[in-house]
Amino acid sequence: MLRRFYDWTLGLAEHRYALAALAVIAFLESSVFPIPPDLLMIPMILAAPHRAFLIAGVCLISSVLGGMAGYAIGAFAYDSIGQPILAALGKAHAMEEFNQRFNEFGFWPVLIAGITPFPYKVITIMSGWTGLPFMTFVVTSIIARGLRFFIVAGLLWKFGAPIKDFIERRLGLMFTLFVILLAGGFYVVKFL
Repeated sequence: MLRRFYDWTLGLAEHRYALAALAVIAFLESSVFPIPPDLLMIPMILAAPHRAFLIAGVCLISSVLGGMAGYAIGAFAYDSIGQPILAALGKAHAMEEFNQRFNEFGFWPVLIAGITPFPYKVITIMSGWTGLPFMTFVVTSIIARGLRFFIVAGLLWKFGAPIKDFIERRLGLMFTLFVILLAGGFYVVKFL
């Protein structure tokens, strides 16, 4: 089933409504959809490199708006469903403790999920669920998703098809290593 979605997504890259389809996929991927928008964005940029940054911009805006929808899902579904269940089980205090811990990390969970292969939708929903400040969530989402989509667009614009394999197979790993090094650097500065 995932392969059919993948093939369908790639087929959209050549359609005249590809930019609109990309916007919808990027929006949905940030809250509910399992297919990352990169799968459509990459062939679109390869087909029209002069539009690389427009395509990345559409992906960024749609993804952040979808992230806001995911935040709303977390904020409102938890209040109406999750909290009463936890209270009935006597676990409401445990959730408050988890929320506090999650929010102590501030922008880090959103930044990490926004630029790595980790499912961004999980963090968008969790950010609303834990009550992460909305502006922290939005600003961090813009930075993270902007880095992810514009780096991919820039690499494809500059190097074209030869970089496609690297992006599809290794860029997620590179982003993950970058985040680990960045977090390690902050840890060293803070504690040494």
